[in-house]
Amino acid sequence: MVDTAAVLENVPTQLYVGGQWRDGSGGERFPVDDPATEETLTEVADATGEDATAALDAAVGVQQEWAATPPRERGEILRRSFELLTARADELALLMTLEMGKAVKESKAEVTYGAEFFRWFGEEAVRIDGRWSRSPSGSERLLTMKQPVGPCLLITPWNFPLAMGTRKIGPAVAAGCTMVLKPAHQTPLTMLRLAELMAEAGLPPGVLNVLPATSAGETVAPLMSDPRLRKVSFTGSTPVGKKLVEQASANLLRVSMELGGNAPFLVFADADLDAAVEGAIVAKMRNNGESCVAANRFHVAAEVAGEFGRRLAERMAALKVGHGADEGTEVGPLIDADQRGKVSELVADALDRGADVLTGAEVPKGRGFFYAPTVLGDVPLDARIFSEEVFGPVAPITTFDSVDEALRQANDTEYGLVAYVYTNDLRQALHVVEGLDTGMVGLNRGIVSNAAAPFGGVKQSGVGREGGAEGIEEYVSTKYVAIDM
Repeated sequence: MVDTAAVLENVPTQLYVGGQWRDGSGGERFPVDDPATEETLTEVADATGEDATAALDAAVGVQQEWAATPPRERGEILRRSFELLTARADELALLMTLEMGKAVKESKAEVTYGAEFFRWFGEEAVRIDGRWSRSPSGSERLLTMKQPVGPCLLITPWNFPLAMGTRKIGPAVAAGCTMVLKPAHQTPLTMLRLAELMAEAGLPPGVLNVLPATSAGETVAPLMSDPRLRKVSFTGSTPVGKKLVEQASANLLRVSMELGGNAPFLVFADADLDAAVEGAIVAKMRNNGESCVAANRFHVAAEVAGEFGRRLAERMAALKVGHGADEGTEVGPLIDADQRGKVSELVADALDRGADVLTGAEVPKGRGFFYAPTVLGDVPLDARIFSEEVFGPVAPITTFDSVDEALRQANDTEYGLVAYVYTNDLRQALHVVEGLDTGMVGLNRGIVSNAAAPFGGVKQSGVGREGGAEGIEEYVSTKYVAIDM
């Protein structure tokens, strides 16, 4: 078992404001718990609205100077941050596993993925292009330039404590924006450690400010109403995202919203079933199933559904459940009792409606918020698990008889983040990909996340894109200059 005290020994537990570590103005602290043991790891300073205003003061105070910093210098800071993350991957992975629960192997993969945003946007910092052109009449010259949008509020979730931060911080730094970041109260330690590493990499004081807090609403409310804030980027649930968009409308803030998902996983009769099962394991079980891009519902051609379900259940049943830091663990605990309760509730609803248990559907005995990897067969389409995001290790299977029926089932949701498609028929693949109402598609692939690609959805899954060449556009404004010739 990992030496928890050694991992936590040098991790900061205060607020990070203006380059200084400080206690919250209210003097309160809150516990950070290990979801595998239900024991408290440490306590962290609890930010207030007053602290948020101080953080915005710090961000505003250096915005002009930071925006004027040469792009190459901003890019080099990101590059050095990438190198520090890579060098300290083992330390960060253990820290993330302790506060979030995922297997340490997955935590290491997240460090690699999260660091890539710093490398990618470090390279993009010097490629923020404007445009020079001649007007149609020939009497003017048209100049457009890209400038940083200004101070940003970044709000990150608990399921990817590092990568959801770097995916926002990277383009903000590259574009020349200062930031106030509010991490999820369940997992603040990883982001506090990241702030420390970025300072070591040369990020100037005040550019990044980190505010752990138990009450996100009370903490960020003063910022959302402050006219000095120019953008908010949020990753989390759709209901909370809608509230933030509503609040942002008062000052017409730029918004990026990466919200909920309900990803369909489509398996056609001609698919390579071995590949489809392996893709399903990746798409479903990454991060214990606690991911907005996790496959939430499996739509399988009727003629292969039985065999697919059997093989998937066999693979899921063989996964080792345990503390994420233990050797060989493949599935850790869910984040807390509420999340496990929701998973149990959705499974119970499916069973009440006639679904079959192919494996799992139970809570293991003992401490920790564990739930057994589960596969359900013959799940009726009116089961709640097909309309609600399960956010856990549960794979419900239903069937379809035609391509059109598969598309109708897949698109029958208010969400539109990602879909997965397995077929070896090229024409069918292109027809299905074009017909899916989602922002992303994994074609014969169970993972879509890539720092070089635009991440985001349509419908109730949000607005804006993170990553790729598109990601930096969320942090710049276009200025047009008309020049009389």
